[in-house]
Amino acid sequence: MGAVASTVAARFAFFPPTPPSYGVEPPPSPAAAAADTEVVELSGVPVSRGRGVEARRLPTKRGTEVVSMYVRQPGARLTLLYSHGNAADLGQMYELFVELSAHLNVNLMGYDYSGYGQSSGKPSEQNTYADIEAVYRCLLETYGASEENIILYGQSVGSGPTLDLASRLPHLRAVVLHSPISSGLRVMYPVKHTYWFDIYKNIDKIPLVRCPVLVIHGTADEVVDCSHGRALWELSKVKYEPLWIKGGNHCNLELYPEYIKHLKKFVTAIEKSQPVKDESPESSGPSDPSEIGSESAENSRRSTDIRDKPRSSIDHRPSIDRREKPRGSIDRRDKNRKSIDQLDKPRASVDQPDRARKSIDRSVYTFLCFLHYIFVWNFVIKRILFLALLTLVIPRCDSFGGMMRSVKLCNIDCFTAASGS
Repeated sequence: MGAVASTVAARFAFFPPTPPSYGVEPPPSPAAAAADTEVVELSGVPVSRGRGVEARRLPTKRGTEVVSMYVRQPGARLTLLYSHGNAADLGQMYELFVELSAHLNVNLMGYDYSGYGQSSGKPSEQNTYADIEAVYRCLLETYGASEENIILYGQSVGSGPTLDLASRLPHLRAVVLHSPISSGLRVMYPVKHTYWFDIYKNIDKIPLVRCPVLVIHGTADEVVDCSHGRALWELSKVKYEPLWIKGGNHCNLELYPEYIKHLKKFVTAIEKSQPVKDESPESSGPSDPSEIGSESAENSRRSTDIRDKPRSSIDHRPSIDRREKPRGSIDRRDKNRKSIDQLDKPRASVDQPDRARKSIDRSVYTFLCFLHYIFVWNFVIKRILFLALLTLVIPRCDSFGGMMRSVKLCNIDCFTAASGS
C-alpha cells in the first residue's frame, strides 16, 4: 500500500517544468572549480542581475543532488530560505528571488526539488524533505547563517517541506506561508481527518511551529482554496497579522502592491524582535511580533501564580488535625467509614451510563470513519482507473490530444498554476 500512496502522491502533486528553463555549467575559473566542487554557473538567466548570486549542487541524504542559488545582500542580517511552488524552477524564479532579496534586505536561498530543473532524481514527498534539509545545512555550514536568523518561506507545495523543517527547529526566526496547502488530499476533497496515505500533512505540523507565522493567500484562489490558509493560520501558535488578498489568484499575488508591503513590514518587525528561545504559549495574533516576548512573559507569570495557589491549600493542615481531635471510639470511626462507602456507591452507578455513552460514541465514530475511508478510496481509485484508461486511449486517437490534456489538468493537476505557483 505504501507504493500506492507514493504513486498517488507523484501523480497528483508534482509537475516539474519540461524542459528546464535554465542550464548548469562548471564555473569559468578553473581555480574556483578546484577550490569548491559544489559551485556551478547557471545559464539561461539574466547575466546583468547575476552579481552577488552563487549557485551550487548540494547532495542530499537520499542520494540526489539539488541545485540551489544564494543571493547575497550586503548588510543583511536575516536569510530567507524559499521553497517555490509547483510547475516552477530556478530559471523562472531567478528574477523574483533577486528582487525579493533587494526589497526585503535579506539574503535569499532558493533551490529546486529533486527532479525539478537541473536537480537529479525524481520528485516525491520524502525527497523534498531531504532537499530542504540539505539546503538548510548548506546555509549553516557554508554561508554562516544561524537558526535564529533564518526565515522559512513556503509557496503552495513548498509549504510542505517548509513546515516539516520548521516543526523540527525550536529556535527558528519566522515562517511565511504563501498560498499554502493544509494537506494534499484536502486540496482534492474536503476531508476532516488525516489519513495515512495523505501527503504534506501541514495541518498536523503547524501546531509544532514555535516561531511567528505569516500566512498570505488570495481570496479568489481556484487551485488551493483560501480556507487552507485560514485553517493553518488558526492552528499556528504565534500568529502574525495575515494577508488575505482580495481577488488574488494562486499565482499572481506578487503583482499586488500590498503583497510586498505587508511582507516587508513582517520582515522588519521580525528583525526588530528577539529570537524565539523557549516555547511560547499560543498567541491571539498580535500585529507586531515585538509584542510576543512581553505577552509570553506575562503569560508565564500568570501560570506561575496559578501554580502558587495550590500551596495555600496545602497550608490548611491544622484543619485536618481539628477533625482528628474529636476522637470518640473505634466504633464511631467505623460508622464514618461505612457512611463514606455508602456515598461512593451511587457515584459508580452514575459513571456507568457515562461509560456506556462513551463506548457508543466511539463505535459510531469508528463506523463513520470506516465509511468515510471507503468513500475516499473509491474516489481515488476511480481517478487512477480513469487515468489508466485515458493513457490507453490517447495513442489511438490523436485528435483528442488537446481535450485529454485539459481533462487531465482538471482532474489531477490540483497544485499546478498557469505561471508557476
